[in-house]
Amino acid sequence: MRNTFGEVVHYRRIVLKKLTDDHRTRVTRILIRRAFLALLEKKPIQSISVKELCALAGINRSTFYAHYTDLNSLLQQIEDEMFAEFETALQPLCAAAGQSSLLGVTTGIFRCLHDNSDLCTVTLGDYGDKAFAYRLLERGRRACMESYLAYFRAAAPQRIEYYYAFVSAGCIGLLRRWLDNGMLSSPAEMAQMTEQIMVHGIGFLGEGAAAPSPAAPA
Repeated sequence: MRNTFGEVVHYRRIVLKKLTDDHRTRVTRILIRRAFLALLEKKPIQSISVKELCALAGINRSTFYAHYTDLNSLLQQIEDEMFAEFETALQPLCAAAGQSSLLGVTTGIFRCLHDNSDLCTVTLGDYGDKAFAYRLLERGRRACMESYLAYFRAAAPQRIEYYYAFVSAGCIGLLRRWLDNGMLSSPAEMAQMTEQIMVHGIGFLGEGAAAPSPAAPA
């Protein structure tokens, strides 16, 4: 059955309203997230009130409660969203154990960290959720164990555990430095540097060294 002109106009209005509502929702959630993480960087969640969050975000309390039950549910949702992105970045490593590109996986992880830099800053700070940091590290450990056991068949599981403990601690240090430097390097550049350090160790320092100047004539 053909739609009349009036039906088409009506449908268009519905679609435009939905798009407008969706955009408004996204903007509101961004404002809430920014205000909340800015406060959480300075004090523990127990000392933050919905009232001051709303004042900083420029919204009213009813708007906040239309999206979240309380501040703990807000933090949980923000963390769950980042964790889902982290899992997506790890997927190639888990899907093809030992066959995936380490650089590609590492680039995806650094892209996830970049896109969630505000949450990373808070998590690594004095008032961050350390259980969330452990959750990310544990998920990475499981993925690496599965992949490396398949690829390095002669390696004992304990050796791989130690290797992951060493590398993951180093990656946290790299993330801290990256954040402190304003994330001027791209995720791809950070991933490449991380891979070079993991593969070459201290030899990484020689790769970026300037070529020696030629000796001056006698």
